[in-house]
Amino acid sequence: MTKIEFNTMVLRQASSLRSYALHFTHDADDANDLVQDTMLKAITYYNKFKEGTNLKGWLYTIMKNTFINNYRRFVKMSTFVTKSEEISSANLVFSSTKNQGEAKFVMDDIRRALDKLPEDYYVPFTMYFEGHKYHEIADHLIIPIGTVKTRIHVARKLLKKNLKAYDSGVKKPVYAEEE
Repeated sequence: MTKIEFNTMVLRQASSLRSYALHFTHDADDANDLVQDTMLKAITYYNKFKEGTNLKGWLYTIMKNTFINNYRRFVKMSTFVTKSEEISSANLVFSSTKNQGEAKFVMDDIRRALDKLPEDYYVPFTMYFEGHKYHEIADHLIIPIGTVKTRIHVARKLLKKNLKAYDSGVKKPVYAEEE
């Protein structure tokens, strides 16, 4: 199948993709953006589509993963950025009285723990932390994606071991890893 034939088949799915996107976003403009992102990814990575595979299912999977990744990115960004009118007085008191020296010690410990990581683990972990996707890291480092996932996992374990003093003992929920 040629790229033009593939692109035409993808464009024919736009209306069904739009209704599926509305299921996720509940907003027409956001749904249109999600459809556009999905179609762009599908056309960009058309060589990964195996002829004979269900195209609509493949596109739905791309859309679902795109929505999840965008949602995670949004949640991550919104936890770092708080608008001043959203800060409660209790949070203002806490933030104004917090000892900045303590934060410096914590950051120093984190930097030391990161510096202890072997370069094979440090580079993929920091790229992932900066928001790169697994496939982008794999392409950049010219290694298999499975190796990237393993190195990030090992880096997390090493960091957790090196920062054990900060472990509160509270078990946090485990979320599925980004695809």
